[in-house]
Amino acid sequence: MIASLLADPALLEDIVRILFVFVLITAAFILSTRNIASLLTVYAVQSLLLTLIAASFYLIEGSEKLLAIAALTLVSKVLLIPLFINLIGEKIKISRDLEFNYLEPTASLLVSIGLIMLAYVFLSGFFDEYVLGKLFFIGAVIGLSLTLMGMLVIFSRRKVITKVIGYLTMENGVLLFGIFVADLPFVIEILIVIDLMILVLLTTILAIGLDSTKKEYHQRLQTLKIWSGREE
Repeated sequence: MIASLLADPALLEDIVRILFVFVLITAAFILSTRNIASLLTVYAVQSLLLTLIAASFYLIEGSEKLLAIAALTLVSKVLLIPLFINLIGEKIKISRDLEFNYLEPTASLLVSIGLIMLAYVFLSGFFDEYVLGKLFFIGAVIGLSLTLMGMLVIFSRRKVITKVIGYLTMENGVLLFGIFVADLPFVIEILIVIDLMILVLLTTILAIGLDSTKKEYHQRLQTLKIWSGREE
């Protein structure tokens, strides 16, 4: 019974459309949530949704690359990266990011609606949804929208750790866009994940600034330079 339902392309496409909605909801939560643990949970849920989208699309298309991307996303973005950042956050005892640059959560959400509309209009100029396929077109719009919303997180949040989550959200958007439009080789997806893990690793190595704003980070870094000069 379940196997026959999963073999129905129309049902799978409906499932993917529902997952698109939840992806946008998670992006909205990332824009507005102040609790770091909640941010990491929402990011993990967003990555899990991408895993389900890739797996569903695999059942529709039958491409083994999509199944591999789903597995890689599950391991790296749903499990490893959130766990790693959460462990560092607990170690330096950071729990909330209460400060915003330029845009408060309500304004960010309103801007994000504009970004979704902008993505739709922009991609309409390049792709005909009836030629590309309606599901592919919607996937491209959601992917580009998620990338722009990740940029908005970087722009509007002050803590370094939340900016990292913004970068990770951007990469999720690029991945989603790639699934539906740009037929990226699987090796490129591996390299992207490696780059992400390096980004997280470098950020956590610089943990002196992980719980600070950019201004505080530079002040702490300058203090390190002064102490290094004294030691010499």
